[in-house]
Amino acid sequence: QVQLVESGGGSVQAGGSLRLSCAASGYTDNTHCMAWFRQAPGKEREGVAAIDTGTDATYYADSVKGRFTISHANAKKTLYLQMNSLKPEDTAMYTCAAAPWGCSAGPPRHYDFAYWGQGTQVTASS
Repeated sequence: QVQLVESGGGSVQAGGSLRLSCAASGYTDNTHCMAWFRQAPGKEREGVAAIDTGTDATYYADSVKGRFTISHANAKKTLYLQMNSLKPEDTAMYTCAAAPWGCSAGPPRHYDFAYWGQGTQVTASS
């Protein structure tokens, strides 16, 4: 089993930045592909970004390309999401996910992931 705990959410003005973290524990060999998802009230869950921790290949949703950066620190078993130039439409609950297999190309899809965190709220106000 893998446990994932997110932190770093909060409220910022539009144009601001936040950095989310996701700490993995347990059987972390099962975190080959890690990703961030988000879900706003009344909307479907959206895959934001993914990273293959073996190759460091990254994949992003078009809506965040050029503004968000996903990264990881193997030694700390931690996943990050640096979010810059935040917009009100980025407001959502952000959740980290992990899978024991490599990432598929393209934005992450929820059915590819086996382990999920509880989420951290991000609010960007205009």
